[in-house]
Amino acid sequence: MTQVGEGVQAPGAGGTGQAPAQPGDVVVHIGRNDSVMQRSAKLLPILSDGKRMVLRAKGIAIPNAVAIANILMERMLKNYAEIRSITLDSESPPGIGRMVSTIEIVLAKRG
Repeated sequence: MTQVGEGVQAPGAGGTGQAPAQPGDVVVHIGRNDSVMQRSAKLLPILSDGKRMVLRAKGIAIPNAVAIANILMERMLKNYAEIRSITLDSESPPGIGRMVSTIEIVLAKRG
């Protein structure tokens, strides 16, 4: 697994049990303690380079992932990038005994 940066993993890094990212995608795992504005600023160059980005989050970190996607799309990259898909799912990690919600937001350059 190739680390691209803090919380950012190269394609095929796995994570939430969802389908693996396509080759060339940058997978970003969002945590509940991530500063939304700081994380958005760190992720801006990835989309500016024309790469496809996949934001993934679990449980109480889901609102952070949604906020980061909104900041990138509506404030920083308006008319330059778009949300390609949003996947909501849930999983039951072994030993926990309860369902945990997951989200995957795919962002890409327009065109």
